[in-house]
Amino acid sequence: MSLAPQDDLLTPKQVCEQYPIFGTAQSLAERRWRGAGPAYLKTSEGRGGRVYYRRSAIERWLNERTVQGGQAA
Repeated sequence: MSLAPQDDLLTPKQVCEQYPIFGTAQSLAERRWRGAGPAYLKTSEGRGGRVYYRRSAIERWLNERTVQGGQAA
């Protein structure tokens, strides 16, 4: 099974490079800890598991927070 190009997997560092709104990899990790960031994948339980984000999950998270001009946030 292969992922569609628009749904590739990104490391936290890649997410922050491609989507500067997230700041640093550390701030993205803090969002994960608080449950306030986009959905992510973890390769194993505990601190040793690697974290990846699907591009579609990042785009969905951003779209859900998009406010049109003149609307209350």
